Amino acid sequence: MIQPTPPEDPAPGGEDARPHGEDLAALLERLLAQSQGRTQKDLAQEAGISYPTLNAWINRTRGTSRIAPEKLRALVEVFRRWGVLTTPREFFEAAGRPVPGPSADEREARLLKLYRQLPEARQRALIRDAEAMLQVSRMV
Repeated sequence: MIQPTPPEDPAPGGEDARPHGEDLAALLERLLAQSQGRTQKDLAQEAGISYPTLNAWINRTRGTSRIAPEKLRALVEVFRRWGVLTTPREFFEAAGRPVPGPSADEREARLLKLYRQLPEARQRALIRDAEAMLQVSRMV
């Protein structure tokens, strides 16, 4: 009897195509093999990760415990655009990281990172916009 596929399990027919205990290198190799001719360089470019970094993860010459959550999510999005079924949970588990839920700290860190990359005039404009949004939200 075929068991129903859980929502986060990308394998059809209830068969788990993801080996349990799979590390990030094995996960990336498996998903790249499903990507119809796509290469590590294609993946690195589309995910916004340097090719040497991605290659080091795949060759297990660089640790994965400190990969930024947004990089793991970027990899998921690239594979999904390519038609490969995968989940953020799969990537976080493979990297040995706790699977984050929506986190205020993570959103705040991302906003601060973006803010710091802006020129000063744009930073000031962003602050004005945020203050205006706050005022509007208090009126609702």
